[in-house]
Amino acid sequence: MKRYLAAVLMVASLAGCASTSEPNDETRGWTVEKIYGEAKDELNSGNYTRAIKLYETLQARYPYGRYAQQALMDQAYTHYKDQEPELALAAANRFIRLYPAHPNLDYMYYLKGLVYYNDDSTTLAKWAGQDMSERDPRAAHEAFNAFRELTVRFPQSPYSADATEKMQQLVAALGGHQMHVARYYMKRGAWLAAANRAQDVVKEYSNTGHNEEALAIMVVAYDKLGMKDLSADASRVLKLNYPNSQWLQQPWQVKEVAWWKFW
Repeated sequence: MKRYLAAVLMVASLAGCASTSEPNDETRGWTVEKIYGEAKDELNSGNYTRAIKLYETLQARYPYGRYAQQALMDQAYTHYKDQEPELALAAANRFIRLYPAHPNLDYMYYLKGLVYYNDDSTTLAKWAGQDMSERDPRAAHEAFNAFRELTVRFPQSPYSADATEKMQQLVAALGGHQMHVARYYMKRGAWLAAANRAQDVVKEYSNTGHNEEALAIMVVAYDKLGMKDLSADASRVLKLNYPNSQWLQQPWQVKEVAWWKFW
């Protein structure tokens, strides 16, 4: 009798374990169309976590066909909307690797560019009034490369015009970043580093509106280094291109800002 009761209890225990190890899956028996439709509805409603789960379920259950491809695209976009840039990039890169001939491949390059483009658009940066040129330039470089890939490979893409516009903004931001660094080196008395940064602005970012100040910094930096010929050359170019420049009347100087004006 005792053996019989023990066997019954063991069977009941195993049954309980089986029931708890297989939680109820509401999507069981759903068609691929229904899963995708539900995921799309969740995405449009802003329920990103739920949408991601459904997209992953769809790809695991139906790994082939147009729904799986579209689910991966939507998954990348959902991660982007959910402010998960690393996951968005991982999904986009996976799509590009798996479906290199897909007709919507241009969109994935565009999405990659958007992820990098908005990578530093944090609440703190907006609150502090930080512009793109003051941010880490790595994301700007990556965004530029993604947009350039799009415009070169898919010049007729509907996303090409916006990508081109954003590339121009990124170039301006990168030029501005070089100027921020040049000013910082001038403030620190790192004359050679400042001159090199300013020279990069003139050579690589000549259409970003920073040439005048860059030349003025080169005049002062080279003079501090005792490189009188280079300083004179920079002054000559500054006078030739900007005859009314304020820095022809007085040398470039670091602008000291009171600490309370930061806020």
